[in-house]
Amino acid sequence: MNDDTVAREQIDALRSEIDAIDCRIVKLLNERAVKALQIRELKPKVKLGLYDPKREEEIFTALARCNEGPLYADNLREIYEAILHVMKEL
Repeated sequence: MNDDTVAREQIDALRSEIDAIDCRIVKLLNERAVKALQIRELKPKVKLGLYDPKREEEIFTALARCNEGPLYADNLREIYEAILHVMKEL
């Protein structure tokens, strides 16, 4: 087997692993969305507004703390800003 074939097989295997990871991410995003919708339902009962910028900063801080790389904290913040934007639109 030549190097090109070995490399292609490794790429295919890694892509399969990425596909499986992506499916897990989607499942977790949907779980997160369910929890966010549950919180949205409860907020009016305790007179909280739907948007809480302080909570968003807490999320970003927690993400930076648990990040072990190779993503930078700024990368995670950008990803989560998009996630939070979508969650608000649910």
